[in-house]
Amino acid sequence: MKRVLKVMGLGLIVLLAYLFFWPIGIDPIAWDAPKDKGYVGDFAPNTDLADLELLDIGDIHGPEDVASRVIDGSLYLFVSSQDGLIRKINAASGQVTTMADTGGVPLGLEFDAAGNLIVADAFKGLLSVAPDGTVTTLTDKVGDSPILYADDLDIGPGGVIYFSDASTKFGAQAAGQTMKASLLEIMEHGRTGRVLAYDPASGETSLIMDNLSFSNGVAMGPDGQSILVNETGEYRIHRIWISGPKKGQSEVIIDNLPGFPDNINPGAEPGTYYVGLISRRSEFLDNMSGKPFWRKFAWRLPESMKPKAVDYGFIIHIDASGNVLRSWQDPSGAYPQATGAHAPGDGYLYISSLSADKLGRKPLN
Repeated sequence: MKRVLKVMGLGLIVLLAYLFFWPIGIDPIAWDAPKDKGYVGDFAPNTDLADLELLDIGDIHGPEDVASRVIDGSLYLFVSSQDGLIRKINAASGQVTTMADTGGVPLGLEFDAAGNLIVADAFKGLLSVAPDGTVTTLTDKVGDSPILYADDLDIGPGGVIYFSDASTKFGAQAAGQTMKASLLEIMEHGRTGRVLAYDPASGETSLIMDNLSFSNGVAMGPDGQSILVNETGEYRIHRIWISGPKKGQSEVIIDNLPGFPDNINPGAEPGTYYVGLISRRSEFLDNMSGKPFWRKFAWRLPESMKPKAVDYGFIIHIDASGNVLRSWQDPSGAYPQATGAHAPGDGYLYISSLSADKLGRKPLN
């Protein structure tokens, strides 16, 4: 009996030593999370995002972003995926074809003036896909600094492409998947994310803003002189001026959101935007924001016990000043990890997702 107790005691010591001292890949930094006010006021719960119509996207999953284009009089939707494929969908007939295979993980999508699909690929960097499906790498580094997690983009009036590099420490490819890399960056809160600009005319890539906690969605401001950028890890959206008299300045237009902001896309009305909140906020992360030791402790726990994203379908409609115009919600999270919304002008709002195997949509009313 004494031997059994001795073995049990030794096992307990080993377990505690592991939980408290085992080296891990993150070095959490203390910060002060704003108090979560929950779903109140502009964010009062509703079910306007429930019961989505689901469109076939073929044998892929994770239609993270949606772009659209009218070809020969027909509207086509283009969706990215976690499988490397970009699918082309006839919005009227539902016919699905493959446009391209990037060989990575395409996330953000936007068409340029020449009809090329510009892609932020988490593994490959910033890509251009020609109408025939040919894939070309535009940039995968800034100077000597590699782009490890290209996430979203938009294109300015002069053709310059503004895009996010969500983490310069936790690369999506090195982590093996985009979600794992995002969890590493947000759990550590090292603010290694940045916003970059690629100029096709010169081929140069430059830094616009850094020190961001998982820089994510990017959209041009209504004046063409600024961009809106979601900072997922701090529940807020920045407006950054890229030209004009305020060039180089920035401001937070909305903060303390009730979830993690992901994509941001232009709304159906000029000067407005759709923002997807991919999941509820984590009570653990908020409570432990100023306690790096316990965040490190939690990362050593088995996967089943680590803090996880909790699905809650949530799209907000804002203006460029951050005023909330309305929201669509589904507290059940039936359509998982909704990242954002796109309105191509056919009377529907298309809902993107990090993990779904269908594309959601609902009448825009």
